[in-house]
Amino acid sequence: MSGCRVNVCDMDEDLPRAKPDDVVAALIKQDLDRLSVGELDERIVALEAEVIRTKAKRDGASKFRSAADSLFERG
Repeated sequence: MSGCRVNVCDMDEDLPRAKPDDVVAALIKQDLDRLSVGELDERIVALEAEVIRTKAKRDGASKFRSAADSLFERG
């Protein structure tokens, strides 16, 4: 067996190929087996906060793009 549990290896195949300095790819590859339940909880809280921050940035960029498109729209 290759050391993979619960089809984690199968999930890795579905991920896009990462750039060498891709922080998300590095995060995904981290061994979670060494973390305690408390450390896992802290990690979840941090990741959820990052998702919120990233979505807010995406939403702001989308609104900015829509406003720019409206400004330059010919009509």
